Amino acid sequence: MNIIIESFGNIISSAGEVWKILSTVWFIVFPVAFYYLFRMLWGDFAAGKFWGSIEWTLLEIIPPNDIEKSPQPMEVIFSGLLGSMAGINIIEEHVDGKSPMFFSLELVSDEGAVHFFIRTPKVLTALVESHIYAQYPNSEIMVVPDYVNDVPKIIPNRDWNLWGTDFILDKPDPYPIKTYKWFEESVTGTMIDPLAGLIETMGKIGPGEKIWFQYIITPKDQSEFESGRAIADELAGRAKPKKMGAFSEFIQDWGDIIKSVPAAMMGPVELPDRSESSSENVPVEFALTPGEKEVLKAVEESIGKSAFETKMRFLYLGRREVFDKVSVGSTMGSVKQFSDINLNGFKADNTSKTFAIHLFAAPRVLYRQRKILRRYRDRDRSGNQFILNTEELATVFHFPDMSVSTPAVKKVSTKRGSAPANLPIQ
Repeated sequence: MNIIIESFGNIISSAGEVWKILSTVWFIVFPVAFYYLFRMLWGDFAAGKFWGSIEWTLLEIIPPNDIEKSPQPMEVIFSGLLGSMAGINIIEEHVDGKSPMFFSLELVSDEGAVHFFIRTPKVLTALVESHIYAQYPNSEIMVVPDYVNDVPKIIPNRDWNLWGTDFILDKPDPYPIKTYKWFEESVTGTMIDPLAGLIETMGKIGPGEKIWFQYIITPKDQSEFESGRAIADELAGRAKPKKMGAFSEFIQDWGDIIKSVPAAMMGPVELPDRSESSSENVPVEFALTPGEKEVLKAVEESIGKSAFETKMRFLYLGRREVFDKVSVGSTMGSVKQFSDINLNGFKADNTSKTFAIHLFAAPRVLYRQRKILRRYRDRDRSGNQFILNTEELATVFHFPDMSVSTPAVKKVSTKRGSAPANLPIQ
């Protein structure tokens, strides 16, 4: 008992000492602490107010029936969306809570009928439409109600169930995924549509089932790919060794001396020479294997394109009587076609996947299911994001060409034409 009383006495005494120190330097410590607290709270408030004032529009794009092009026109469209970037100064960012606008690209299967949606700030609707019509003049664009309201806000429930996950990359961002240029048939030179397998899979689900894919993209400036240059230099053998500080060199020198003591007892020994040597200047084309050359070429091409910060999300929803996780496996398998062992690929983010084992598994899964549905509905960008360039985005989200003849995709059957120039005006 005396030990416990003595311990409490020591704690109170220590607290008193701390208070004496704070009473002396409070005018230095407290303003700094409260500044960062105020900045964090104000940042959340200002950002919430700014984004709460934005009006959103959901556009459904019905592609033309006679697309003979590769996904490259879609790449041009994404480059055009960079026009949404506007200079934001420090006051606008930290006082008004402003941040760059973003778009949500959504590929949706509603009971087997596949739809293409783009959710955009209302003020940027004309920008999106003009770039789509410029590349696909025979397409149709309609403002539609938000399809997420077709299901209950809270799932799972008595009637509905879901499975979902966010995606992350296997490797660092500058390593590209397998893009549409890799889907060219080597003999005939014809393009194999990268989305064909995924669309076919999405078109196979039946009544009471839905598959939702979401790519939330935020334009980024080219400085985001500076890390890509470092990786390219490393692959090419041009990476500069990091210079060691004086303390680190001192520790390493003493380590070399200690390691050399046993050998010195047997005879003379030389310490390792860590000076830079230029005796071996092997050209890159001879130092790299063919596979390494392909990777280096792909990385350098990737970092040369415009970039978007991307949040990728997938949900499978269904009524309980028809809910079947086989659809999850086949869809995830279709996503794997964009992966390459030497380059990059998508994989499920285990921090968001609606799966749990061991302790309290059932309530944890329930929490994750409702959380990911809420984040999908809100087009929430929080959590793990990665960088995709315009070519990569065009690969995973584009309008299918004529080779994809599945009835699951609704297409425009007739061409849009302008009125004759010689019509009489009354």
